[in-house]
Amino acid sequence: MRYFIEFAYNGKAYHGWQKQPNVISVQEVLEKALTTLLNESIEVVGAGRTDTGVHAKQMYAHLDLEFPISDPQFVYKMNQFLPKDIVIKAFHHVKDDAHARFDATSRTYNYIISEGKNPFTIESSLLLKNKLDIDKMNQAAAELLNYKNFKCFSKVHTNVKTYNCNVMHAEWKRTDNELIFTITADRFLRNMVRAIVGTMLDIGNNKIEVEDLKGIIESQDRSNAGTSVLAQGLYLSKITYPEDTFLNGNR
Repeated sequence: MRYFIEFAYNGKAYHGWQKQPNVISVQEVLEKALTTLLNESIEVVGAGRTDTGVHAKQMYAHLDLEFPISDPQFVYKMNQFLPKDIVIKAFHHVKDDAHARFDATSRTYNYIISEGKNPFTIESSLLLKNKLDIDKMNQAAAELLNYKNFKCFSKVHTNVKTYNCNVMHAEWKRTDNELIFTITADRFLRNMVRAIVGTMLDIGNNKIEVEDLKGIIESQDRSNAGTSVLAQGLYLSKITYPEDTFLNGNR
């Protein structure tokens, strides 16, 4: 039986989602907890990768089990085996061929900027003291929907077949003393969101103009885009799947 695990994590202590030698990752910690609780070797396949220090408010991974999860306390028990910065939300019974990564139809990221010192968000957002021109930044965000190739925002030497992404939504909002950037696409390149935000900060600070963004994207050259912002303000916030992925309305 195949299950999707729905979970969330604070990425500060981890070198991203994916297992790597000699460093701690969210995948490694999750698999160890599952292996301990189920008393068998468990491997999971994540819906995507988050880089070092990036957080996830909603993440999925799939795994296969020889038996159904029927214990209503199973999520509670799992969370007892996990550190405080990782939490399981639910186990969803899905189709046997459902794939956490390849079946996802969209992913949404948020980037949070604090416009004033806040002791409660000092390690979970980017602190900026100067006011940004949010109107210009939203004009730039709208331009993203007119393009498919985002090589200029991708980490160099990345092994991908295509740099094309379908950006469905991109918007900046100001709430109290925070600026929140929301972007939804079918897929993202490595470092893409952080590079987009860095470029838009240059626009918001009037270092470059909205019109310059077109040339940056069309150049397909990472060196023309802005500096990548810190990982601590980036959150994977939502992943969507076709409705028939989840069996018996189990979602």
